[in-house]
Amino acid sequence: MYLPISWLRELLELDGVSLEKIENGLFSCGLEVEEKKPVSPDISGVYVGIVTHIERHPDSDHMFVCRLDCGERGRDIQIVTGAQNVNAGDCVPVALEGATVYARKKDDTDSAPKVITIKPGKLRGAVSYGMLCSGEELGIDEDWYDGAVVDGIMKLPGSLTPGTDVRPYLGLDDEVWDISVTANLPHCQCAYGVARELSAYFGRRLNTPDVSCKPNKAANDGGIKVSVSAPDLCPRYIGHYVRDIKIGKSPVWMRRRLIMCGLKPISNIVDITNYVLLELGQPMHAFDLAKLRGRRIEVRRARPGERIVTLDEKEFKLTEENLVICDAERPVALAGIMGGLESGIGEDTRDLLFEAAKFERGNIRRTSRALGQSSDSSRRFEKGVDEYTTRLAMDRALHLIEKLGCGVISATDLDIWAEPDKPRPEIKTTTKAINAVLGIEIPANTIVEILRRLNYDIAVDGDNLTATPPPYREDIEGSAADLAEDVIKIYGYRHITPRFMPNAAITCGGYNREQQNTQKFKKLMCATGFCEMMNYSFTSPAELDMLRFPPDAPERNAIRISNPLSEKYSIMRTTLAPTVVKILSHNSKRGNDSVRIYELANIFVPRGEGLPDEVPTVGLGLYDTSGGESFFTFKGVFESIAEAFRLKFTYEKTTKPYLHPGATAKVLCRGEEIGYFGQLAYDIAEENEIAASAYVGEINYGKLSAMFENKLVYSPVLPFRDIKRDLALVAPEDITCGQIEEGIRAACREVSDVRLFDVYRGAQVGEGRKSMAFTLTFTPGDRELMPEDVDMFISKILRALEYKLGLKIRS
Repeated sequence: MYLPISWLRELLELDGVSLEKIENGLFSCGLEVEEKKPVSPDISGVYVGIVTHIERHPDSDHMFVCRLDCGERGRDIQIVTGAQNVNAGDCVPVALEGATVYARKKDDTDSAPKVITIKPGKLRGAVSYGMLCSGEELGIDEDWYDGAVVDGIMKLPGSLTPGTDVRPYLGLDDEVWDISVTANLPHCQCAYGVARELSAYFGRRLNTPDVSCKPNKAANDGGIKVSVSAPDLCPRYIGHYVRDIKIGKSPVWMRRRLIMCGLKPISNIVDITNYVLLELGQPMHAFDLAKLRGRRIEVRRARPGERIVTLDEKEFKLTEENLVICDAERPVALAGIMGGLESGIGEDTRDLLFEAAKFERGNIRRTSRALGQSSDSSRRFEKGVDEYTTRLAMDRALHLIEKLGCGVISATDLDIWAEPDKPRPEIKTTTKAINAVLGIEIPANTIVEILRRLNYDIAVDGDNLTATPPPYREDIEGSAADLAEDVIKIYGYRHITPRFMPNAAITCGGYNREQQNTQKFKKLMCATGFCEMMNYSFTSPAELDMLRFPPDAPERNAIRISNPLSEKYSIMRTTLAPTVVKILSHNSKRGNDSVRIYELANIFVPRGEGLPDEVPTVGLGLYDTSGGESFFTFKGVFESIAEAFRLKFTYEKTTKPYLHPGATAKVLCRGEEIGYFGQLAYDIAEENEIAASAYVGEINYGKLSAMFENKLVYSPVLPFRDIKRDLALVAPEDITCGQIEEGIRAACREVSDVRLFDVYRGAQVGEGRKSMAFTLTFTPGDRELMPEDVDMFISKILRALEYKLGLKIRS
């Protein structure tokens, strides 16, 4: 938010308060000054001068030699000028030797002007000791000063004292501060709001803007009607009729403030609405009454398919989620965002209806995001506008109409207020409770005095306080913490001294065991070629539909967000699979040929009325367009995890609605299911434009990490070598790799590793059967294994497999 310092000093008595102290006060109130912008940092050495004598240049038919009185800067200074509008007695801005002004080459209107330093010089033989300035040399135009853009020199009032700096008179010595207003301070998003906070901080007098006016009852119009059919989205709407409008320019003081705050002056009526927005934080709008059909205003939800063209000539198709201002036939404004093109103020406007309203900020934010349309008004409504300021702003706008003489104020005031008697919240607490929040001792009388300076109504009964916030503080929720926050920003954060929490203790730095395991897991994933991703914790029912989850699936029992950014982020994630598929699709569409991704994040599982269980979960996904990824390479990732953490995984066939039924397995550790993985169903991969066979899996990291060993156990390196043997087995089609591996390990305890390296189906093994080739690793115990020992182990394994599973060695 831009705020000129001159405006702040007008609203607040700040004599003797330095800019540094003002900035510190703002910071204490939670308002950070992000940037300070002098209005005209490049202009210097320009003073008021009186032309005492002028004559034509003896060697030029278009130049003049002038004598100027610049007071103590020089009573008789000779300056040569080519301006044709200079006369004796004129009061003009004079740039003397050493002055800096703007200049650009003749006929160059495209490039930015450059800063030049004035030096004495000869023009056709006549010495010139300075330059008479136009608005262009001073960097100002007609909006800033009437007469700045003329064919010649800019004229100043003759009442100015010669030799004085022109910058204070022209407002060029001002400074504009860019103040960051956070969402928890909506009452500070205007000049008056900032001044009000500083008034409490410094204990200085606040000058409330004049809101007085004298309505003319003879100008009333009883035919104007206003109604609100959506009071939940528009708790208060005020319309006021003004007649005999005279469209013209705003006064200089108003135009300058608009320019310094980044707005372009347009006309007196439009400028008044923008000025009130900047001064009081209340967006306003003015309707040309002649363009309102039926002389009627209705605030309602839009009908599906309705259209509106806004003032910036953009057309929008509306839905029931959008709030609109309508006349008797059609929408004439997007509520809280922008007026309609067909009802705007023009040069022929004679009667108008001023609007000041409070709109529900969540609805304005959703409409603005959905339509991609924002404005200064919408940004303020999104942070919050209170119902109290709505009335104050309307009265201020009417006062300015009367002050500028640009209309006749009627007594036709239509105030539709859903809850005019709505009580303000009362906060019942104690000074002890406030001090407990702050952790310091502030005297009770100081707390009361600060709250009263902040316009709270305070009732004191011993240590007990009953505080009623001012009507413009709708952000107050009603706890001691709210009061503590307001008290400390005025009392000063400097009074808070750093100290340890009562139960705190100094500990050595470093990761704990849980953090170390998480770091180890992430490094392992990186080592196996995976890239970590981070996503929102939100998803949408549409993404669950995309993965074919049935209506009764537990994943559909999700927590719904009460104020979602959009429908795409309307529920909390109960599974990471939709996100993994979405990111795989995103990469495939952009031509990435090989992708391995994972995410370690919480999913949110509802549990009754309380907060949900946050379950740490790993989502994994991969594909390779060259065929380098398969079910078994994905299984190898899980094996790497098991090996790194000294665990043993087993696998069983399972099904998921979005995975291939013949290529999906659940992962078990110590008999407990900890995850699953499998190939993404072909139709889902095709719908998401994934160009290769993709694989998706999840791990319940909470269960997995609970099985990690807390202590490292040393195993001595054996002096005997491992022995490997390959074994090809013919098995029925329904026998799984996991069953065979389990049978091998159960038959021989010397087997330390079993790895499947080939699967064959064909005529050589018969229909309904398959050949599976394994590499078995035998690790010796206290003696070296001989070939005959291994032969004995193989025989033992084959007998066990034939007996339990009906397997035979492939011949």
